[in-house]
Amino acid sequence: MSFVMRTARLDDLQTLYELAKITGGGFTNLPADRHALEQKLKRTEIALDRDTDEVEDDLIVLVLENSATGQVRGTCQIFSKVGQSSPFYSYRLGVMTQHSRELSRTFRAQMLSLVTDLEGSTEVGGLFLHPRERAEGLGLLLARSRYLYIRNHRSRFGDRVIAELRGVIDEAGGSPFWDGLAGRFFGMSFQEADEFNAIHGNQFIADLMPKTPIYTAMLNDSARSVIGMPHPNGRAAMRMLETEGFSDPGYVDIFDGGPTMVGQINSLQTIIHAQDVALAAVHDSGGEKQLVAAGQLANFRCTYGFVRRNDGEAISIDKESAARLGLEIGQRFTMVARA
Repeated sequence: MSFVMRTARLDDLQTLYELAKITGGGFTNLPADRHALEQKLKRTEIALDRDTDEVEDDLIVLVLENSATGQVRGTCQIFSKVGQSSPFYSYRLGVMTQHSRELSRTFRAQMLSLVTDLEGSTEVGGLFLHPRERAEGLGLLLARSRYLYIRNHRSRFGDRVIAELRGVIDEAGGSPFWDGLAGRFFGMSFQEADEFNAIHGNQFIADLMPKTPIYTAMLNDSARSVIGMPHPNGRAAMRMLETEGFSDPGYVDIFDGGPTMVGQINSLQTIIHAQDVALAAVHDSGGEKQLVAAGQLANFRCTYGFVRRNDGEAISIDKESAARLGLEIGQRFTMVARA
């Protein structure tokens, strides 16, 4: 396998734009808009260039590169602290319980409340893998490389991490959740609203959306049935997040109703089990397949490698993986078992 994760550069713009055009919609963090993507790459450049290690409003775009061909075949993103330049809105699912003495009945109504509870969290998102590359664990490499990046730059991130999963999108590219709720107030289609949000931010939600809780019983059946449900293509991603240590506490996306998963960075399985070791030697082939990562900031790299523990617990990896990471004998790298 010749794939490696690296930080994105400005010259990745065209490739990212081509990837964005085949997402099928609903990917707010990967809009098919060249200017918006260019701004993301510029934010990444600024974040990688700064020499302080405090938690700031950074964006890190990572890309999956085929090192044999130089082609970029996937991407993902890390937002170090959401809700700093504009509010980070979610709906929170809750229940209102009311009792009538006269009727001797108790009523429990499910409600959606507009909240900014998740502001300040680190967000992992924007994950997209080219359809022709969805094999050999590349999706897992994309996802878990983000956690290794966070671990190896720990002072630049807080304690809580979230992941928004794309909600249910119909065959026409519309959102039943949007059509049943927000679309009634905004007078625009889901695609129009999603594109506007990706480029301009979601302040218009605060300007036009009702601030009072919404009873889900007032929504149509199509909208109710998809609340908190991931897109069918995102079910595997949801299982991966759960395995990693994320949970679903009842936050849903304001656009498509998809679930927002929440975890604690120091409790993520990849971060708990990762080890920093020195490279003692390289070998031609064989060994245990693991995720291996090395480098800081713009030099960060992550790939699959074949690891051996030799006499005296000395660590060696296959020479191809060492070359992809730019590792030399004696240098330190991070490794974690392929779950």
